[in-house]
Amino acid sequence: MTTPPTTPAAAPGATRRLTTAQALIAFLARQYTERDGRRHRLINATWGIFGHGNVAGIGQALVEAGPAMPYLQGRSEQAMVHAAVGYARQSGRLRAQAVTTSIGPGATNLVTGAALATVNHLPVLLLPGDTFATRPADPVLQQLEVPHAGDVSVNDCLRPVSRYFDRVTRPEALIPAALQAMRTLTDPAEAGAVTLALPQDVQAEAYDWPAEFFATRVWNVRRPAPDPYELEQAVRAVRTARRPLIVAGGGVHHSGAEETLAAFAAATRIPVASTQAGKGSLRHDHPADVGGIGSTGTATADDLAREADLVIGIGTRYTDFTTASSTLFADPAVRFLNLNITGFDAHKLAALPLVGDARTAIEALCEALGALGHRVDLAYESAYTEAKERWERRVDAAFAAGDPEARPTQAQVLGLLDELVTEDDILINAAGSLPGDLHKLWRARSAQQYHVEYGYSCMGYEIPAALGVQLAAPGRPVWALVGDGTYLMNPTEIVTAVQEGLPVKLVILQNHGYASIGGLSESVGAERFGTAYRGRTEQGEFTGAPLPVDLAANAASLGMDVLRAGSVGELRRALAEARGADRPTCVYVETETADTVSGPPPAQAWWDVPVAETATRPSAVEARKEYDRQFAARRRHL
Repeated sequence: MTTPPTTPAAAPGATRRLTTAQALIAFLARQYTERDGRRHRLINATWGIFGHGNVAGIGQALVEAGPAMPYLQGRSEQAMVHAAVGYARQSGRLRAQAVTTSIGPGATNLVTGAALATVNHLPVLLLPGDTFATRPADPVLQQLEVPHAGDVSVNDCLRPVSRYFDRVTRPEALIPAALQAMRTLTDPAEAGAVTLALPQDVQAEAYDWPAEFFATRVWNVRRPAPDPYELEQAVRAVRTARRPLIVAGGGVHHSGAEETLAAFAAATRIPVASTQAGKGSLRHDHPADVGGIGSTGTATADDLAREADLVIGIGTRYTDFTTASSTLFADPAVRFLNLNITGFDAHKLAALPLVGDARTAIEALCEALGALGHRVDLAYESAYTEAKERWERRVDAAFAAGDPEARPTQAQVLGLLDELVTEDDILINAAGSLPGDLHKLWRARSAQQYHVEYGYSCMGYEIPAALGVQLAAPGRPVWALVGDGTYLMNPTEIVTAVQEGLPVKLVILQNHGYASIGGLSESVGAERFGTAYRGRTEQGEFTGAPLPVDLAANAASLGMDVLRAGSVGELRRALAEARGADRPTCVYVETETADTVSGPPPAQAWWDVPVAETATRPSAVEARKEYDRQFAARRRHL
């Protein structure tokens, strides 16, 4: 919790002469959020890489601001956004960070991170430099000329991935732009990437700013209550359902509604499945928790989904992984009740909408149903409880380490972590085969432990996000879990972790290629083409020996302490040592494939990846037959 400093009332007509960049940084330093009576500083730091487009503007302003606006030095523009997003997610969207870059490639490198932030409804403020507003010379260094539009720059590619975009072409235009930016960042229905493109000449231009622009502002993060009519309809739907199922999405976490959901589930005994973003909404040992749902879900949750007559979505976007590409909710009479803070998501799947804050709306539902003494049938509760116990035995089998001298499987790596961590630990992942294994197998012990970015599933997110999470949660063990493919995408912020003394724990699972897409490729008849990290044979195919790369040596060269683990026993010791380390530490392990030893259970539901309709190779012909069989089960919920 942060207490904002008091700001003396400005005299009428008082002004401060500052550059545009200095004014923006001074403004950002006095913005706060408030929810449930607790205040937090909104923009806690600014990440930056400097070039000619921002060094004399935002860069100089940060020098002048000193400790009033902490500066974090990044190595990759995309990674800086990922770090800021990790910080915002760990902070419950009540705190955020800014990211500044130069013009040209520095600005366009923001696009992937911005898309990730907006997809996941996580606030980040982007401050890319832009070409001269006054156009003293066209083109300037790194300027893209657009022959049919003189007012377009590369920064315009940030428009479709930003929740709010503005180009500040005059100093005084910063005032409405900055206020709109803060409104968007703090609105729970609008949060995402916000871009203020800043022409480099305007950044350095001085202006007499009204003193009230720099007054302390507190932005209330609202908790809108549901409409009474919608609430009445929702209560009626729940009361008449025989096999209801809750699907908890990321909105549960964004609202801080975990305890409220736990109380609601305990009172009604309605089972709770979770999306990737919603996992951890209930502890794994809550009686109503049935695990992940959808294409990477548990058998328990997916079987319940197939038979559910009412699906209660709370804060979910219903992606294709959650719905198993519209094949999962199979009851002919199934209905949907969607509790969401955005009307756009609340109306999906032709649902009864319940628009409002997740915690507030669950409380209203709980009060209404509690007064009616509502609870699911005991036979339904007993059935899913027994199914959950059966699934837990399958998890135990996948996690079982066995021979301490053997090379571990990926599932066994997770099992060893499962033995080690407490509710304080935070696990971060985003792409590859790990999200599927984690969603099916991981036993979340706290609301913040499971940090898997699967809205955009962006390779390279994990390491920089771990920095942001560690900054937001000092003292807690933070683990970034990556495969070799993801590591090679974006390891540069290891240097930043070393520079800042952030004791993140990096686990590199070396499987010599894109394991997830390799498996998918095989299943759709593409024969794992182009997915292994291997040398070429004389025939030109990538089926030679594994590439002689040494990712552990690479991590060490960037400043990490590295622990190599060649067996289950060595890995157990290395993970324990890394957890206790007080500086950035990497655990490197080569994993065994699940083809030779017990691996995780297979997918419990389908995912639609279209297969070639015509082909000569037998693998694709057979894959198309299976695709047609699964496709026939798709339906539109109208």
